[in-house]
Amino acid sequence: MSYEDWFRQDRLPHIYCAGCGNGTIINCTLEAIDEMDWKKEETVFVSGIGCSSRAPGYIVTDSLHTTHGRALPFATGIKMAKPGFHVVVFTGDGDLAAIGGNHFIHACRRNIDITVICMNNQIYGMTGGQGSPTTPVGALSTTTPFGSAEPAFDLCELAIAAGANYVARWTSYHVKELTKAVKVGMETPGLSFIEARVQCPTNYGRKNKFKQVLDQVEYLRSHSMLRQKYLQHEERGEPVPDATIVIGEFIKRGRPVMGLPR
Repeated sequence: MSYEDWFRQDRLPHIYCAGCGNGTIINCTLEAIDEMDWKKEETVFVSGIGCSSRAPGYIVTDSLHTTHGRALPFATGIKMAKPGFHVVVFTGDGDLAAIGGNHFIHACRRNIDITVICMNNQIYGMTGGQGSPTTPVGALSTTTPFGSAEPAFDLCELAIAAGANYVARWTSYHVKELTKAVKVGMETPGLSFIEARVQCPTNYGRKNKFKQVLDQVEYLRSHSMLRQKYLQHEERGEPVPDATIVIGEFIKRGRPVMGLPR
């Protein structure tokens, strides 16, 4: 069976802007799921509000398109009611880290057995291009017309500190690595958090002088640094540019999982 069999063909073509990275993340996720050999009737996708949250509507399994920032409580309820089901959450940086930030840290703390995939485009892409909790310092948006002055959240470090069992970050350029990370996350008991940095050519790229979609994808490639190399720089006291995107597997551990016997 091909991962394309997971698509709801009658809902295509999708609504994403030309060049959006979210479609790549959906493909990587479904390819990982296909390798897991999960059954469609035992798999549920959950999302909140935003560009990324439209993803479950294109997948043939049962899905919940929930209120803004509330995907994780809904996903928790599904997993507690149906422990044998596979629960995957698609979310974005605004949905997850802003209005849903409280739910994010407590879902990680509870460490329930779900997989959370965050399509982080560093902007509110659907609702008008406002700055989000991950918008970089100096970046332009409709709410930061002179450049963001606030430090951005590191979602992976936040997930680790809150208690998630598996945490990784890749980009829409690193498709093979991202697919593998999603699969490992699905195999790991407890909450798995995979952050995927993606390009938003419409509401981020245009305002921040990325003339072409490929310019933004190239930025993701050229500014990425494997975590092992980043830690080596830290150990040697060598400076790392502020715009560096640290990628790779951050943690894989065996904390007790909510709903499973200790």
